[in-house]
Amino acid sequence: MDVEETQVMSRTGEFTTTLSWQESVRGRVAAAMDRFSGPIADLVARDANEGDTRLLIADFFSVGLNFSKYQDLTTEYRTSGESNDYAIVLDGKLFAPVEVRGIGQELDLRNIQMARRLAAQEGAEWIFLTNGRIWRVYHLRPEGSGTRPVVVVDADLSDPDAYHRNLDQLFHLTREAIAHGRLDALRRWREAVEAAPLSGLVTEDSVVAAVLNELRESTGHPGHAGDAEEVREVLGEQVIARGLSSTPPSEE
Repeated sequence: MDVEETQVMSRTGEFTTTLSWQESVRGRVAAAMDRFSGPIADLVARDANEGDTRLLIADFFSVGLNFSKYQDLTTEYRTSGESNDYAIVLDGKLFAPVEVRGIGQELDLRNIQMARRLAAQEGAEWIFLTNGRIWRVYHLRPEGSGTRPVVVVDADLSDPDAYHRNLDQLFHLTREAIAHGRLDALRRWREAVEAAPLSGLVTEDSVVAAVLNELRESTGHPGHAGDAEEVREVLGEQVIARGLSSTPPSEE
């Protein structure tokens, strides 16, 4: 239980959850999304270059995500040519390089090659990639002798139908959410709902029992010894194996 999110009611001794900091942060992010929707549309309309896009992104970091442009953001790591446009520095350490592209450009893994090298040098685990419209955040997952970038946050501010999803995604990028461990918790959730770890859960006793009860109820079969093992075998050797074999590869 997060002690910052709970308090004890003095008369009853009951716990009540208070989400004041989350509500406040979500409200600020929503206001920033509304405020910047016009400038984003204007930049898209004139296919603004990377320099103009960079100005908007710095403002959004400050107004929406609550990173100080003078303390938390730096251009210290910027290089000529391929560049790490900004970097987020927290507690004196590099938290994440920030790669910026022009607002009309598409984003892909080729955009973060310099950032990956910088992160490896500095021991950072995160990379931000954005063109102002799309905000994509990668976690550098250890793999073999190196790392593999895995998307944890992906928001498209130019999609009006995704407003609430975008709000939830961007909330995790705020300074407060990072400080409270929410971005890292989202990373752990993303890893947990991948096919391989989920396959292990599917054959747990509690899941097999739930499936078995559902099947007995729908078929009228009273049950006999060996039902649970039969269900477990089908789940493990047919359902899961088939699902994993057809899982599309992650972005690479």
